[in-house]
Amino acid sequence: MTVLFDMFGVLARHQSVEGKDRLVRVAGAPVTAFWDAYWARRHPYDRGDVTAEEYWNEVAQDLGVRFDRERVNALVEADVASWREIDPTMVALVEELVGAGRRVGLLSNIPEELAVHYEAHHPWLAHFHVRAFSCRIRRAKPEAEAYLWCRDALGVEADRILFVDDRLENVRAAREVGMHGHVFTDAELFVQELARWDGRG
Repeated sequence: MTVLFDMFGVLARHQSVEGKDRLVRVAGAPVTAFWDAYWARRHPYDRGDVTAEEYWNEVAQDLGVRFDRERVNALVEADVASWREIDPTMVALVEELVGAGRRVGLLSNIPEELAVHYEAHHPWLAHFHVRAFSCRIRRAKPEAEAYLWCRDALGVEADRILFVDDRLENVRAAREVGMHGHVFTDAELFVQELARWDGRG
């Protein structure tokens, strides 16, 4: 069974509290309004449909303010920093799986600036036979095309792929294109699930 991993919430942590607080401070915006705008505008940014500057200008527009170039650069830096913590247990597990001959892929909703950061600082990404960053493939979960792109790049039938993500909606979307899915909560349960699928042959 080929394993297709999500990044954030599986191999890397979600945004840290400190990182989120820093973003709000840099933006100088009310907390609730900031996060409403941040997530409402995020999907096109993750897909590479808009640049970082365009994304943050759209967020500013929703907040009724303007961000100059210096503020945008500071927001990009703070945004990347908020997502940079990995889960060392899961990274080690991926290395173990690859060492045992397992084929693995990565499908992550991630903007270009964050992708560049991970490529520069995390050499373990080289273990993945396929790295599908949404900003590069111009498709993002839970769009069916994102999973189909990975299926084709991996060169295996969908029913030979186990997709692992911490979000149920993304796992459901993978199942709809014929993949198997596991909603990630911790490494131990994932290993048990993988063993169960391997046992099925």
